Amino acid sequence: MDRAPEVDLRQLRAFLALADELHFGRAAAGLGIAQPALSQLIRRIEVALGVALGVDLFTRTSRSVALTPAGRVLQGRARSLLAQTRRDLDETIRTGRGEAGRLDVGFVVSALPLGPIELVQRFRLRYPLVRVELTEGFSSRLVAAVQRGELDLAVVRDPDPAEGVRFVRFRSEPFVAAVPRDHRFAGRASLRGPELLDDPFVFFPAEAGALATERNTAPVASGGRRPVIVQEATTWATVLHLVGVGLGVTVLPESAALAAPDTVVLLPLEGSAHRSELVWASRSDDDREVLRNFAAAD
Repeated sequence: MDRAPEVDLRQLRAFLALADELHFGRAAAGLGIAQPALSQLIRRIEVALGVALGVDLFTRTSRSVALTPAGRVLQGRARSLLAQTRRDLDETIRTGRGEAGRLDVGFVVSALPLGPIELVQRFRLRYPLVRVELTEGFSSRLVAAVQRGELDLAVVRDPDPAEGVRFVRFRSEPFVAAVPRDHRFAGRASLRGPELLDDPFVFFPAEAGALATERNTAPVASGGRRPVIVQEATTWATVLHLVGVGLGVTVLPESAALAAPDTVVLLPLEGSAHRSELVWASRSDDDREVLRNFAAAD
């Protein structure tokens, strides 16, 4: 296979300057170099291409410089190549500054009322060259995706600790109780969590995370007893629907209860200091500027 000629960007800039000016003095002045230096650069590119192609780029007389047909082709290609190089270098710089590239962001649906997507939109408006991709999921699955490098960031709720993942607090909110409309406490203005200890509970499966289960049931726990989960579901919308048809009760973060159906009654929890924590998860060793820029958009 024939070896491609070796031509560097400085030689191409010198060629393009001469091709545009067709005058060694003006081209050298435009480049800010001496005329002999320009002549040497042109000689190098002609030798490189001449050996490979067997053609000349310029015809010269004592009074003029003109492009050959091959030179006119290279003029267009060199202009395009240098422009693309400038774009590529600019993109590299912007990516290094966190102003371009791609950001994969995960989120739990229950976080939506607290504004993470509005934060994403502010970031998009500020950095339009960063392509942001959104992924919905379970907290535990989103954290695992961050660990594997499939997501750059994820807003998750009450996650278990995960090796190689850092968590930065985003929002905190209280819990509320959800009971069927015909429940014995449905007419109350509020209740104490332990009053629900004897009720069957509807909640997420164990794979949602031990901390999430512990925090959601903590307002009800008393005297070493915790509520008994008799029915599982994988979204708060499903949990609330199951509560509404009478399969049990639940305790959930306040924002997750905003879409409760009219078959469910929501009750504040008296005297409970327990709160649900929404956090941003990212890899501990990821210190890219794009993450700092995203955090600054909050």
